[in-house]
Amino acid sequence: MSEVSVFSDHICQLGEGPSYDPAADALFWFDIVNGQLLEKPVAGGALKIHELGQMASAIAIIDDQRQLIATETGLHVRDVATGTMTLHTPIEADNPATRSNDSRVHPCGALWTGTMGKAEEKGAGSIYWFFKGELRRLFSDITVSNSICFSHDGGLAYYTDTSTGLLMRVDCDPATGLPTGEPKVFVDHRSAKGYVDGSVVDRDGVLWNAVWGGKMVKAYSPDGTLLRSVAMPVTQPSCPAFVGKNADRLAVTSAWKGKDEKQRKLDPQAGMTFLLDIPVNGRFEPRVLIA
Repeated sequence: MSEVSVFSDHICQLGEGPSYDPAADALFWFDIVNGQLLEKPVAGGALKIHELGQMASAIAIIDDQRQLIATETGLHVRDVATGTMTLHTPIEADNPATRSNDSRVHPCGALWTGTMGKAEEKGAGSIYWFFKGELRRLFSDITVSNSICFSHDGGLAYYTDTSTGLLMRVDCDPATGLPTGEPKVFVDHRSAKGYVDGSVVDRDGVLWNAVWGGKMVKAYSPDGTLLRSVAMPVTQPSCPAFVGKNADRLAVTSAWKGKDEKQRKLDPQAGMTFLLDIPVNGRFEPRVLIA
């Protein structure tokens, strides 16, 4: 049996931001450039496509009735029952050149959320910290914000500017999710094939990274040692998420963005979403605290 299977054959131009809701047993993810939120039960069931009307890239659970969505204008509260979106905290809403990108919730309930230029303009993006209604910019001059994730105890944060090839690690205050030191290089990927895209950290401190352009998912030990590489059937895997009742599998999104017609024919599953049946000691995403 193959380690990798198709979870959803729906083709996303830029599939990103997968997040599992254990209460609904559903995976949520995005087609960023087409402004779509996708939803599919992990145990089986029909795909739902929610049209958001703007670029969006990340989702977090507030409670059973509400979700927080990172979009090109900021953080929106989404009513699960009706789909209604209400702007909660603007982020670069007055800058039409940027949009949201990678985001993830710290164990304390704070959200780190990144922005980037819609055309990947150099240094146009930032990474922000949002907690109980307060917003702070943590890092600026970011070209492509990615790999935001945290250790299980909240003492470490990871992130990258994909354009640099350097996956960074920084000490964090477990109570607030704020950095307490200077970022240091965790993995230098510059000489390897592909680019560091989305990541997630399991209970053992292993970081699982989707390698855009590298056709694989890589797993790194807490000291940055490469533990294994899992081959993917697509060139541009974009982001992993733990899924299932025991958070013991990985879902991985992908994209065809940037490919011409000939390249797409050579990469026919590009944009689909996959399940990795490999042993992972995953964990559920914390709920975000908005007030």
